[in-house]
Amino acid sequence: MMGGSEDDELTEQHEINVTPFIDVMLVLLIIFMVAAPLATVDVNVDLPAARGAASPRPEQPLYVTIAADGRISIGDEAVADAALIAGLEAATGGDRQARLFLRGDRSISYGQVMGVMSRMRDAGWTRIALVGLDQGAAP
Repeated sequence: MMGGSEDDELTEQHEINVTPFIDVMLVLLIIFMVAAPLATVDVNVDLPAARGAASPRPEQPLYVTIAADGRISIGDEAVADAALIAGLEAATGGDRQARLFLRGDRSISYGQVMGVMSRMRDAGWTRIALVGLDQGAAP
């Protein structure tokens, strides 16, 4: 051999070079981090009408109604906002297993309905049904 030694020869490398793999994974991570929030912005929801048979209602259903102006009624009796729980106690006789039907005017916000529902649930009434129009009765 002229002018060289065995150390100058190319040696085989037995390790996998993971640098390109890491580069590709970082680029994909950045793409998904940018694209994920864009996929959830302004999700339009067009909820379908219920087509199943309506559940049988009890003989004397107890309706809790939220009017368009925010007034709350239990049955046909208007109650003050602060007296909702006391009114439910009187109307149900303290029975926390009584089924309550919650209905709200179309013009009130979802937050108002959920606020009333949360107060009823926190007081112990967990059997709360939301009332809506049947598909055939919708205007």
